[in-house]
Amino acid sequence: MRVMEREDVDFRVECINDPNFLGEYDNFPKQMSKSDWLKRFDSQEPSQINFKVFIIQKKDGTKIGTVVHFNNQPSNLLEIGYAVVPSERGKGYGTEAIQLMVDYLFLSQDIIRIQASTDVRNMASQKVLEKNGFKKEGVLRKSYYARGTWTDGYVYSILREEWKEPKILTRTE
Repeated sequence: MRVMEREDVDFRVECINDPNFLGEYDNFPKQMSKSDWLKRFDSQEPSQINFKVFIIQKKDGTKIGTVVHFNNQPSNLLEIGYAVVPSERGKGYGTEAIQLMVDYLFLSQDIIRIQASTDVRNMASQKVLEKNGFKKEGVLRKSYYARGTWTDGYVYSILREEWKEPKILTRTE
Protein backbone atom coordinates (compact mmCIF):
# COMPACT_ATOMS: atom_id res chain seq x y z
CA MET A 1 0.00 0.00 0.00
CA ARG A 2 1.26 3.47 -0.85
CA VAL A 3 0.08 7.06 -1.18
CA MET A 4 -1.68 7.82 -4.45
CA GLU A 5 0.54 9.74 -6.88
CA ARG A 6 -0.36 11.77 -9.94
CA GLU A 7 0.50 8.83 -12.20
CA ASP A 8 -2.20 6.77 -10.41
CA VAL A 9 -5.01 9.04 -11.60
CA ASP A 10 -5.75 6.75 -14.57
CA PHE A 11 -6.27 3.81 -12.20
CA ARG A 12 -8.43 5.90 -9.84
CA VAL A 13 -10.60 7.13 -12.73
CA GLU A 14 -10.97 3.60 -14.07
CA CYS A 15 -12.04 2.32 -10.64
CA ILE A 16 -14.42 5.12 -9.72
CA ASN A 17 -16.10 5.05 -13.12
CA ASP A 18 -16.63 1.27 -12.92
CA PRO A 19 -19.95 0.53 -11.16
CA ASN A 20 -18.62 -2.90 -10.08
CA PHE A 21 -15.51 -1.56 -8.33
CA LEU A 22 -17.28 -0.44 -5.14
CA GLY A 23 -19.47 -3.51 -5.25
CA GLU A 24 -23.15 -4.17 -4.94
CA TYR A 25 -23.49 -2.54 -1.52
CA ASP A 26 -22.37 0.95 -2.48
CA ASN A 27 -24.04 3.53 -4.63
CA PHE A 28 -22.59 4.50 -7.97
CA PRO A 29 -20.00 7.20 -7.29
CA LYS A 30 -20.07 10.57 -8.97
CA GLN A 31 -18.50 10.03 -12.38
CA MET A 32 -15.36 12.10 -12.96
CA SER A 33 -13.12 12.44 -15.98
CA LYS A 34 -9.35 12.14 -15.90
CA SER A 35 -9.04 15.93 -16.30
CA ASP A 36 -11.40 16.44 -13.32
CA TRP A 37 -9.27 14.13 -11.18
CA LEU A 38 -6.03 15.78 -12.29
CA LYS A 39 -7.42 19.22 -11.39
CA ARG A 40 -8.54 17.91 -8.03
CA PHE A 41 -5.21 16.20 -7.42
CA ASP A 42 -3.09 19.20 -8.47
CA SER A 43 -5.13 21.82 -6.60
CA GLN A 44 -4.90 20.29 -3.13
CA GLU A 45 -2.48 21.75 -0.64
CA PRO A 46 -0.93 18.84 1.30
CA SER A 47 -1.63 20.50 4.65
CA GLN A 48 -5.28 21.08 3.72
CA ILE A 49 -6.17 17.58 2.62
CA ASN A 50 -8.70 15.84 4.86
CA PHE A 51 -9.26 13.04 2.34
CA LYS A 52 -6.21 10.92 1.50
CA VAL A 53 -6.14 8.10 -1.07
CA PHE A 54 -3.75 5.16 -0.93
CA ILE A 55 -3.22 2.57 -3.65
CA ILE A 56 -3.25 -1.15 -2.87
CA GLN A 57 -0.86 -2.98 -5.13
CA LYS A 58 0.60 -6.44 -5.40
CA LYS A 59 4.32 -7.10 -5.07
CA ASP A 60 4.62 -7.11 -8.86
CA GLY A 61 3.23 -3.54 -8.97
CA THR A 62 -0.28 -4.42 -10.19
CA LYS A 63 -2.75 -1.92 -8.76
CA ILE A 64 -5.72 -3.73 -7.24
CA GLY A 65 -7.58 -1.30 -5.00
CA THR A 66 -7.72 1.79 -2.86
CA VAL A 67 -7.92 2.72 0.81
CA VAL A 68 -8.93 6.20 1.92
CA HIS A 69 -8.98 7.98 5.23
CA PHE A 70 -10.84 11.16 6.00
CA ASN A 71 -11.97 13.32 8.88
CA ASN A 72 -15.64 14.27 8.71
CA GLN A 73 -15.80 15.97 12.08
CA PRO A 74 -13.72 18.33 14.20
CA SER A 75 -12.99 15.48 16.59
CA ASN A 76 -10.00 13.28 17.10
CA LEU A 77 -11.08 10.38 14.90
CA LEU A 78 -10.69 9.30 11.31
CA GLU A 79 -12.89 7.21 9.07
CA ILE A 80 -11.58 4.76 6.51
CA GLY A 81 -13.02 3.27 3.36
CA TYR A 82 -11.64 0.62 1.03
CA ALA A 83 -12.31 -1.32 -2.13
CA VAL A 84 -10.50 -4.02 -4.07
CA VAL A 85 -11.06 -4.79 -7.76
CA PRO A 86 -13.57 -7.64 -8.12
CA SER A 87 -11.05 -10.14 -9.54
CA GLU A 88 -8.81 -9.81 -6.44
CA ARG A 89 -11.45 -9.98 -3.70
CA GLY A 90 -11.37 -12.77 -1.15
CA LYS A 91 -7.57 -13.14 -1.31
CA GLY A 92 -6.66 -11.22 1.86
CA TYR A 93 -5.51 -8.00 0.20
CA GLY A 94 -8.23 -5.89 1.82
CA THR A 95 -7.49 -7.32 5.27
CA GLU A 96 -3.78 -6.60 4.92
CA ALA A 97 -4.39 -3.10 3.54
CA ILE A 98 -6.68 -2.20 6.45
CA GLN A 99 -4.12 -3.47 8.97
CA LEU A 100 -1.44 -1.36 7.29
CA MET A 101 -3.74 1.67 7.39
CA VAL A 102 -4.60 1.16 11.07
CA ASP A 103 -0.91 0.83 11.98
CA TYR A 104 0.00 3.86 9.88
CA LEU A 105 -2.74 6.08 11.32
CA PHE A 106 -2.09 5.19 14.97
CA LEU A 107 1.69 5.54 14.54
CA SER A 108 1.58 8.82 12.61
CA GLN A 109 -1.37 10.75 14.06
CA ASP A 110 -2.65 11.75 17.46
CA ILE A 111 -6.03 10.06 17.13
CA ILE A 112 -8.01 7.98 19.59
CA ARG A 113 -10.23 6.04 17.19
CA ILE A 114 -10.61 4.91 13.62
CA GLN A 115 -14.04 4.05 12.33
CA ALA A 116 -15.61 2.52 9.25
CA SER A 117 -19.15 1.84 8.17
CA THR A 118 -20.57 -0.87 5.97
CA ASP A 119 -23.90 -1.96 4.57
CA VAL A 120 -25.44 -4.59 6.88
CA ARG A 121 -25.49 -7.04 3.96
CA ASN A 122 -21.76 -6.67 3.23
CA MET A 123 -20.44 -9.65 5.17
CA ALA A 124 -17.04 -9.58 3.44
CA SER A 125 -16.35 -6.01 4.58
CA GLN A 126 -17.51 -6.82 8.10
CA LYS A 127 -15.08 -9.77 8.25
CA VAL A 128 -12.19 -7.55 7.10
CA LEU A 129 -12.92 -5.07 9.88
CA GLU A 130 -13.40 -7.73 12.57
CA LYS A 131 -10.13 -9.49 11.58
CA ASN A 132 -8.41 -6.17 12.18
CA GLY A 133 -9.81 -5.69 15.68
CA PHE A 134 -12.70 -3.37 14.84
CA LYS A 135 -15.78 -3.71 17.03
CA LYS A 136 -19.32 -3.32 15.79
CA GLU A 137 -20.89 -0.39 17.63
CA GLY A 138 -24.35 -0.16 16.22
CA VAL A 139 -26.78 0.23 13.36
CA LEU A 140 -27.08 3.35 11.26
CA ARG A 141 -30.67 3.15 10.08
CA LYS A 142 -31.27 3.80 6.37
CA SER A 143 -27.76 5.20 5.98
CA TYR A 144 -26.82 3.52 2.69
CA TYR A 145 -28.38 4.29 -0.65
CA ALA A 146 -27.22 1.57 -3.02
CA ARG A 147 -28.61 0.98 -6.45
CA GLY A 148 -32.03 2.46 -5.75
CA THR A 149 -32.58 1.07 -2.24
CA TRP A 150 -32.05 2.52 1.24
CA THR A 151 -30.51 0.01 3.65
CA ASP A 152 -29.11 0.05 7.15
CA GLY A 153 -25.40 0.20 7.89
CA TYR A 154 -23.14 -0.90 10.71
CA VAL A 155 -20.57 1.38 12.26
CA TYR A 156 -17.32 -0.23 13.41
CA SER A 157 -14.38 1.25 15.30
CA ILE A 158 -11.04 0.44 16.82
CA LEU A 159 -9.70 2.52 19.70
CA ARG A 160 -6.04 3.27 20.24
CA GLU A 161 -6.01 1.27 23.50
CA GLU A 162 -7.48 -1.75 21.68
CA TRP A 163 -4.82 -1.53 18.97
CA LYS A 164 -1.89 -1.46 21.44
CA GLU A 165 0.95 -2.01 18.92
CA PRO A 166 1.69 -2.32 15.21
CA LYS A 167 0.78 -5.62 13.61
CA ILE A 168 2.58 -5.01 10.31
CA LEU A 169 4.45 -1.72 10.48
CA THR A 170 7.26 -1.41 13.00
CA ARG A 171 8.66 1.59 14.76
CA THR A 172 12.03 2.89 13.70
CA GLU A 173 14.25 4.91 16.01
